[in-house]
Amino acid sequence: MPNIKSAIKRVKTSEARNAQNTTVKSATRTAVKKAEAAITLNDATAAKEALVTAASKLDKAAAKGLIHKNAAARKKSRLMKKTNAL
Repeated sequence: MPNIKSAIKRVKTSEARNAQNTTVKSATRTAVKKAEAAITLNDATAAKEALVTAASKLDKAAAKGLIHKNAAARKKSRLMKKTNAL
């Protein structure tokens, strides 16, 4: 544990940010999995709704720098391709 006041604050803020980032990343992965599950079940309406949610979460994660913007675009593209194939 650091002794310097600014270092103590950095530890606290980095832990808080880490917790928030973990939550957002987990929610993003869950949304993508739900979309893929709906696609697997050939449920077009549920897949489209899940796709909208997943795309939104991917965009927000990319905007916050949690994932690279090209990775988000790639995942969205693959989900849309699968959804459009239904």
